Amino acid sequence: MAVFDTPREAFGALRPACVQLTKAQTVENVARLEARLAAVGAGALQELQDYVLFPLRFALKVPGPRKERVVQRVLQCLSAVLLNTSVRSPRLLQELLSELCSCLPAPHGAAAPAEELQLAVMQAMLALMHSAQRDALSALYQPSCLPLLGFAVSLLLGLAERERAKQVKLVALECLQVLMLQGECQEQRCLCEEEEQRCGDLFASFLPGVSIALSRIIAGDVKQGHGITVSAIRLFYHIVGFVMADEQLARVPKQKEKPSVEQSRIAELIVHRGPEWSKSTSEKLCLLLHKIVELSSVHSHWRVRLELVELVHHLLSSCRLSLVDSCTHLLKALVGLVNDENSEVQSRCNEVLQGIAEQQLVAQNRALADVLSENLHSLATALPRLMSSQDDTGKFSTLSLLLGYLKLLGPKINIVLNSVSHLQRLSKALMQVLELDVTDVKIVEDRRWGCVGGYDPSVQHGVHKGRWQRKYFRFFTEERIFQLLQQVCRVLGYYGNLYLLVDHFMGLYSESVVYRKQAAMVLNELIAGAAGIGVDVLQEREASLSMDDLKGSITSILEEYTDRANWYLVTSIDTEEMSHEQLSVPRSGLAALPGAACSKVLPSSGPNVTTHTMNSNVWQLCIQLEGVGCFATVLGREFRLLLLSALYPVLEKAGDKTLLISETAQGTLVDICEACGYDSVQSLINQNSDYLVNGISLNLRQLAQQPHAAQVLGTMLRHSDASLLPLIEDVIQDVLSALDQSYNNQASTFLGVLHSLMAALGI
Repeated sequence: MAVFDTPREAFGALRPACVQLTKAQTVENVARLEARLAAVGAGALQELQDYVLFPLRFALKVPGPRKERVVQRVLQCLSAVLLNTSVRSPRLLQELLSELCSCLPAPHGAAAPAEELQLAVMQAMLALMHSAQRDALSALYQPSCLPLLGFAVSLLLGLAERERAKQVKLVALECLQVLMLQGECQEQRCLCEEEEQRCGDLFASFLPGVSIALSRIIAGDVKQGHGITVSAIRLFYHIVGFVMADEQLARVPKQKEKPSVEQSRIAELIVHRGPEWSKSTSEKLCLLLHKIVELSSVHSHWRVRLELVELVHHLLSSCRLSLVDSCTHLLKALVGLVNDENSEVQSRCNEVLQGIAEQQLVAQNRALADVLSENLHSLATALPRLMSSQDDTGKFSTLSLLLGYLKLLGPKINIVLNSVSHLQRLSKALMQVLELDVTDVKIVEDRRWGCVGGYDPSVQHGVHKGRWQRKYFRFFTEERIFQLLQQVCRVLGYYGNLYLLVDHFMGLYSESVVYRKQAAMVLNELIAGAAGIGVDVLQEREASLSMDDLKGSITSILEEYTDRANWYLVTSIDTEEMSHEQLSVPRSGLAALPGAACSKVLPSSGPNVTTHTMNSNVWQLCIQLEGVGCFATVLGREFRLLLLSALYPVLEKAGDKTLLISETAQGTLVDICEACGYDSVQSLINQNSDYLVNGISLNLRQLAQQPHAAQVLGTMLRHSDASLLPLIEDVIQDVLSALDQSYNNQASTFLGVLHSLMAALGI
């Protein structure tokens, strides 16, 4: 078919079809016009736009009953014309929009037309808005057109909310987005500041109805499909972000301008977005946002959760002042999704959080920091209850929220730590949540029999560098929950006042045996976090800690860990029997011995120590040994200065008969080697042998008070070779003398040492 490029040729081709359709509105006549339109060039059609639209518009307005099939075909033809032309006349745009609205069912009117007809109307409406040029659009968004816009919005909202057909709901939401200038059309997006301000004033009139209706759609039955929920969320935050934008509200005059006489009736419909209106609207939106966040954050489809992240990002970017009351819910949603099971949600959430940190939204807003700290206090208060009542998935979400609050506070975290009630609530919550399950009888049953053989490298490398013995907790089972708790402690150490934190948790460590294991775990993680090891944060701290600060805190913790009362705990029946002898002997000269600093009463040394108590003591020692390895990693070669107080006690535990303790101590030795720059455990022992041998010799002469000296010597022999023998010749004589004096109750230990000596000699 020939293409009619000139208006004259096109008019000749289109005139018969247009006349025929004006006379009789039938499907056949519409089809005839469509066929002729296909042969007309775009330029010629633009010139004849009004002429071609006349019969189509007439068909929509003809009085009397109309066949739906005819109306649907007319609308499809109308869409085709609009998609191939531009609407330049403001009057034409407004009239066509009004005529299309008349084809849609009233919200509470008679039976709705067929789904296909409703879709055709909305497709024509989309084509109309996309074809409208800038001047025509600008005229549509004037106060005089507010009734027309309001009518269109209410019709589309009715379809989106009440229609059951998914496609109708989706297209209605798309139409609303375009009509409220939130679509992707380039013409619509390029509004000047004055036009944006005027449109914001107009849309403020629709905001209550639109936001409430959209919140109902978002809360609708999951059967409606995730696509509808996503579209409703997107439209919600776009329209709220547009009307409540901080920039726009800052330009609104405090007093409403007095309208002219001819505009007085329309002016009554225009909302004045002054401070009172802004505050009232913010309070109402806060309720809706709370509902949306609550529902969407647990939605089963990841795209809904992803759109919720976009909602938070958009509103915090444009409305953080006007919607300050909602910031709590928005931030809660964001930090709650940071560990989402879907990688896309997780990634986008981290990006948004990173952006918030970089813009210092919390750091520069004291009110927001206060809100976060109060949220943190409330969560810490509820944490023990939640951890005992939720399943592991719920616990993971709760702890993700806790960690997210701490990350967002960042350098402002001392607002929480400097408050006694906040710090006590948070620390006691950690003490309860980190309670270990120590009922497993295998802990004390697993023994290291004999002292044969050298050091097994496969054992040492299996337990160091963060791969410590698996712990079991009372309130959770999944490892990822423990990893979250580790991050909580490390973030506290990274941002917080380290001296304050160490002092507080050392107080809990000393306060009660119930808290001791948990407090030690927290202290270990605090030091790692303070050193910036394995901590995931959103923003850098204001100043890093010096090595002297770290060394000071580590020294005080190390002294407490290796204190006699906390290091020589009852871990088996045989050690319990020995402890009675220890208690009966005064501790004269103990301060001069390696690893003995203070004079506290030995705990748990009564005649009826239970398996539970021994298990607890085993884990206490393991956690403290892990701490020594962590401290060495933090200080690096600087830890060499602390070897005088740390190495001897660790070697004692490496020779312990309880397998869990000895393996953990071996891992600690490996950490010390790597941190201090020794090639091997053998090198570590040989280069510090003078200090170690001196300590063993002193302790063998006070065997009743220091029964573990033989264990240290046995460990040294197992980890070294014949090169060590010249240095320990005198000590071996002391061992033989001690064996003569303590044959009845120490024979097995000393014979084990002699067996290790023979192995070192190669006998």
